[in-house]
Amino acid sequence: MTTVTAAVAREHREPLRIEQLELDEPRADEVRVRMVASGICHTDAIVRDGVYPTPLPAVLGHEGAGVVERVGSGIGTVAPGDHVVLSAAYCTRCVQCRSGRMAYCENLFAEDFGGRRRTGGTALSTAGGEMVSSHFFGQSAFSTSANVVESSVIKVDRSAPLNMLAPLGCGMQTGAGAVLNELRPPAGSTIAISGAGAVGLAAIMAARIAGCTTIIAIDLHDNRLELATEIGATHGVNGGDGSTHEQLMSITGGRGVDFILDTTAIPPVLSSLADALAVRGTLALAGAAAPGTGATFEIGSSLVKGWTFTTIVQGSSVPQEFIPRLVRLWEQGRFPFEKLISSYALSDINTAFDDSAAGRTVKPVVVF
Repeated sequence: MTTVTAAVAREHREPLRIEQLELDEPRADEVRVRMVASGICHTDAIVRDGVYPTPLPAVLGHEGAGVVERVGSGIGTVAPGDHVVLSAAYCTRCVQCRSGRMAYCENLFAEDFGGRRRTGGTALSTAGGEMVSSHFFGQSAFSTSANVVESSVIKVDRSAPLNMLAPLGCGMQTGAGAVLNELRPPAGSTIAISGAGAVGLAAIMAARIAGCTTIIAIDLHDNRLELATEIGATHGVNGGDGSTHEQLMSITGGRGVDFILDTTAIPPVLSSLADALAVRGTLALAGAAAPGTGATFEIGSSLVKGWTFTTIVQGSSVPQEFIPRLVRLWEQGRFPFEKLISSYALSDINTAFDDSAAGRTVKPVVVF
């Protein structure tokens, strides 16, 4: 057993508690990682608040970055001393995984939200023997060290700063991948991004990389629209005044938007965005909503537009392939996600959650 310091979610909608926990020995298919940093993502907040059913108490965190300390006997992809970024776990065995579509793993909920090893039990416990859910997204990165499943581990160059790379594991990968892997807009096309948080801003940077010539950011906060313009948006639309549809149509000369990515998962927003699509346009959802949430779309006059609605998970990425690509783009200055990051100590993790929810911080990162 190893004693670690971790942020523990004990009650829904309550602040995390900093506690000393016992971390057991890594299994044959696990990697012991000493955390250097972990991003905080909206998914951590909705699990803390009970939207998804990870058993509490739990150590959350799914954008970890750190240094490999030990490897299980079955691990051949990394070695002690390697620098790694951590991403979502996937089973490697189902049809989707074996087809290269790991983001849509058929066992996603068990792998990422179950809070248990595949064989049962957790890696974490209190000194008194109370079980604490581990392996959140295969990692549970809000801890000084973690036993991580191999599918969550992505080796990166040792020269890249780990405290900067942590957000690539989920939010940045989701936004950038939604554009570059799934939507694949042609150069010269138009795209609108609804929600200028970490996912949306990553999508804006990716749209510039893809060569979109009209990139529209939509948000309620003018400061975020200003940041969006700084990193690649050609237009900013404040969605709070009720004229989003009119502004989108005006910007596109009345033809509508070729691609729209929504990161808010707010049903009325999603429904209204569909009306602003161009003929043969695509509306994509990359935001998380509570199970059972629905949205309505007009299907009468829109029939002749031949438009598409799709949902996107984890940017439709193969993390071991896509995250190193994002690192190379960042090193070239083409994916400047460092402009979104604010750092916090582990002891200030609840402040980081609050700042993110209030819009004061785009991407909070806990640095250990």
